[in-house]
Amino acid sequence: MFNKVEEIVERYREIERKISDESVLANPEELSRLHKEYKRYGEIVELFEEHKRIQQELDETKKISLSSSQDEEWKDMVKSELSTLDRQLKDLNGQLKKALIPQNPLDEKQAIVELRAGTGGDEASLFVGDLLRMYQRYIENRKWKFQIIDFTEGPSGGYKEVIMHVLGKRVYGELKYESGVHRVQRVPSTETQGRVHTSAASVVVLPEMDEIDLKLNMNEIRKDTYCSSGPGGQSVNTTYSAIRLTHIPTGIVVTCQDEKSQIKNFDKALKVLRARLYTAEKERQQQELSQQRRDMVKTGDRSDKIRTYNYPQGRITDHRIKHTAYNLNSFMNGEIQDFIERLRLHEQNSKLV
Repeated sequence: MFNKVEEIVERYREIERKISDESVLANPEELSRLHKEYKRYGEIVELFEEHKRIQQELDETKKISLSSSQDEEWKDMVKSELSTLDRQLKDLNGQLKKALIPQNPLDEKQAIVELRAGTGGDEASLFVGDLLRMYQRYIENRKWKFQIIDFTEGPSGGYKEVIMHVLGKRVYGELKYESGVHRVQRVPSTETQGRVHTSAASVVVLPEMDEIDLKLNMNEIRKDTYCSSGPGGQSVNTTYSAIRLTHIPTGIVVTCQDEKSQIKNFDKALKVLRARLYTAEKERQQQELSQQRRDMVKTGDRSDKIRTYNYPQGRITDHRIKHTAYNLNSFMNGEIQDFIERLRLHEQNSKLV
């Protein structure tokens, strides 16, 4: 571990020299990249310096403990000091290990959240509506903002599909754990004999990519306009403000009808298209993961669940970390942070050597 830390310290000092170089100062993109790297390594260097200081103090205290003094009070004091320093050193070791875990630069991004009804018919669409409200309340609790980009309502309420843009600090890093199939077990309002039904919905969280991250060839994008069919006042069905973008090489289609302005709808649709294309490229490089995601998005199969919401028992179970809680009402009101923290810790621990 410490060989790796020493390499990072060396790189940190190198960056310190580079960011004052005139050629780097004249290149904003390179300067921005170096500043991010410098900030990332700064935490590790600071922990390492503190580790060296505590280690040196521990070594000196051990030498003192070998003194021939017979003063019991003095020996107890030295023993206590050694115990404290040893505990601090172990804590710093743990912090260094965590700091060395490669950070996903996408975690700092804002996010595109896509919710789709899976198996379960009308009940699956109603569940999508419940999940949407849950996430919206969570977003409000975090002081983030959201914008509905596109939606398709279910025949009996809820939504067959909703696409939402979430804006805030580290949105993708928090919400990425929600990607997967969510299963609900409850008695539908249309059930006359009180039987519990099982339905599912898929959640896909994508990092929002900007033009620097992914350059689009606008000649490869077909733009169509049509009348909005959703909320929008008098302009609905009278102005061609809704946008449909088709990426010709991949066939990916994105629609947006949220705004009255065609320009604003175009901008929002472009954000979603860019995020989907970036994700598609990452999936192409990681074929085993891409197949899982395609299956998840396509079917919303109940058997491929990451989380179960059991209404009769008031229970939520996350199957990835085998954690169960019995606070379903508050959970559906947006109090999901505890699960996200547990999933983040699980991810960190799985990366620790």
